[in-house]
Amino acid sequence: MTELDRLEPRIRESVEQFIRAGRPSARLQTFEERREGYLATIDLAGEAEPVWRIEDFKFDEVQLRIYRPLDESNLPVMIYFHGGCFVSGDLETHDRQMRQLANQGRCLVVAVHYRLAPEYRYPAAHDDAVKAIRIIREQASAWGGNPDKLTLAGDSAGGHIAIVTSLRLKSEGLSWLQRLILIYPMLDAKGSSKSYDQYGDDYIVTRDMLLSGFEAYFEGNTTPEHPEASPLYRDDLAGLPDTHILTAEFDPLVDEGEELYRRLLKAGVNAQCQRYLGVNHGFFQLGGISQAGHKAIGDVAALMRSW
Repeated sequence: MTELDRLEPRIRESVEQFIRAGRPSARLQTFEERREGYLATIDLAGEAEPVWRIEDFKFDEVQLRIYRPLDESNLPVMIYFHGGCFVSGDLETHDRQMRQLANQGRCLVVAVHYRLAPEYRYPAAHDDAVKAIRIIREQASAWGGNPDKLTLAGDSAGGHIAIVTSLRLKSEGLSWLQRLILIYPMLDAKGSSKSYDQYGDDYIVTRDMLLSGFEAYFEGNTTPEHPEASPLYRDDLAGLPDTHILTAEFDPLVDEGEELYRRLLKAGVNAQCQRYLGVNHGFFQLGGISQAGHKAIGDVAALMRSW
């Protein structure tokens, strides 16, 4: 059995097509092309489920979309930061997953759209995230949520933003967050792990895509060694809330996600990590074609229902 044979069938088809196309590099695309390509994948998440109420709000540069699954108050709140390597992704690319999480998790989901690079560089997205959390905590009750039951979640660059934001709040002595859910987070701006070499070329979301995103956001304003560029290496993880990490078998980021798990345990944080087999980076958005993607949505929703 080859490595590709271990992929889920629909994902294997996409990977084989990518390889046949010559493994096109994200560095050869404009940022607008990358954004349009991301939007073109929306249908792979499955149907757009109806939700009891969806509302959009804008507070200066921060855009929020509120998903309220039922006419009840005091719902647990998930604050979600979308992925897109800091340069793409928005409320639309993640809309279908947010609908599923709200309905299955019986929770208030607040999706946050932050400013993107290269138009806005570090620390714009991180600053937007902190501002969003302050707004959400203040408004949660009015929206039907419980401000004392906040979960911070995100995928890829959104996972990076989630952990850095939680560390910022912790440094201010603010214990607002009860849980972190990090879905294949981007944690090392140098891309130095073995899995970058092993899975960095063939599996659609490549090292070029990931590292060019880091560069577009951080370059010129800080170095890859900066603690907010590469939170994997921070020594102040103690005191973070319960943390759940999801990783993908064929992902350049799988090693750093699992290394973060080990570092959290060493720091005394209550942490769990689950690797999903047969899938690549981005599978959380592929619930319409991927069994693992569908299950991961259900697993995250179950965490929210457990409150």
